[in-house]
Amino acid sequence: VQLQASGGGLVQAGGSLRLSCAASGETFSTYAVAWFRQAPGKERDFVTGMSWNGSAYYGDSVKGRFTISRDNAKSTVLLQMNSLKPEDTAVYYCAARLYVTVRRSYEYDYWGQGTLVTVSS
Repeated sequence: VQLQASGGGLVQAGGSLRLSCAASGETFSTYAVAWFRQAPGKERDFVTGMSWNGSAYYGDSVKGRFTISRDNAKSTVLLQMNSLKPEDTAVYYCAARLYVTVRRSYEYDYWGQGTLVTVSS
């Protein structure tokens, strides 16, 4: 599976962005896709993920603000980010593994290249 993340940019606090993760290769519908983020000097953290059956999971810091969705026909996962805060600034990565979402980054087999999100105060 090849993953291509896009949609990052600069936004003011309180604004919104939508990230996209486009997949190609294997049968996309059998994969769980997650978003992780990594701020400078920090570890890569789980943001959200959606399992092959549509079950969604969120990190505590983004619950109620971020929404993950998937379109299997287009092999795409979207991350809608609302009410953005300066602490959301990071490089966002999409990742994939078979079937079930987990929160540990090392359990993902495929990674996109990352897209930078910068939230100004």
